[in-house]
Amino acid sequence: MALPVISVVMPFRNSAEWIARALDSLLRQSFSHFEVLMIDHGSSDSSREIAAEYTADSRFRLLDGNGSFVEALNYGLREASGQWIARMDSDDICHPERLALQYEAASRFGRRFIITSRVRCFPDYLVTAGFRRYEQWINSTVEPEEIERSLFVESPVPHPTGFFHRESVLQQGGYMDIPLPEDYELWLRLWSRGFSFYRVPKVLLGWREHRERLSRTSCRYSLTAFYRTRAMYLAHVPALKGRDVFIAGAGQCARRLSAELLKQRFTIRGFISPVPVESGRKLKGINVIEASKWHSDCGVPVLVASRKQGARERICTYLDSRGLENWKDYVICS
Repeated sequence: MALPVISVVMPFRNSAEWIARALDSLLRQSFSHFEVLMIDHGSSDSSREIAAEYTADSRFRLLDGNGSFVEALNYGLREASGQWIARMDSDDICHPERLALQYEAASRFGRRFIITSRVRCFPDYLVTAGFRRYEQWINSTVEPEEIERSLFVESPVPHPTGFFHRESVLQQGGYMDIPLPEDYELWLRLWSRGFSFYRVPKVLLGWREHRERLSRTSCRYSLTAFYRTRAMYLAHVPALKGRDVFIAGAGQCARRLSAELLKQRFTIRGFISPVPVESGRKLKGINVIEASKWHSDCGVPVLVASRKQGARERICTYLDSRGLENWKDYVICS
């Protein structure tokens, strides 16, 4: 029997409520040359028994992954027979054309591209306004340059949409089992080593929201962990090679980012406040400068760090008005 072209890597734990719908969506794929690695890493409900029913189709393999989620992911990468990996979570639903369209894009762009897609979060009654904005932001970027410039805002590649060349990612170390968001760290590490991203401009994944999602329950996905991950890789942005920066913002976001940047030996020249500040104000012992008094021609790049709704856009508009360019003179980090 010919080897599969694509290996779908799907770790699961206690997913009895949703796993059948996820697997059914894979059975409906228009592209048939794939295998599904269903990796049970510690289920205590009936999800393993449900998954076992699908092994009647020889493309579905049930594996034991006794360990963490990240260990299960790496086990799946090692066990995969396909040249290409499609990530899948056991609570999500694939569009019937998902594998076909992502494989077509991967074949076009090559081994050093991560292929993602647009998503639709569901069910509506559990999706908050903030998460819906995140969905809209994800879906707004398609081309490699757009996605690159958004890398430090949030993770622009929802993990279960990831599609990549197996051997190329394994050569870069696969997933790291460290207290950081494993997918975001992987995307930034790959980018720092010359990989690029492309988004298929179509909704190919139903991304389920629920209160037990790992990203809701693990400290690996805390705000601090995300800022730490950003800080680890910001020095790879060409504009930031010198590690001297201003931070536009003076709230909690700026505080968190600055704390992690200092650990990475960045020098923070000052915080730029979009609102008037009293003379002599300092944050972490560093001057807070009112935007109207800041010299934009100083040649030091700016990191935009504000999560307040609308604030990021206002700061970027202000920087643009002073003749600065995104990615060349400033980088959005929130």
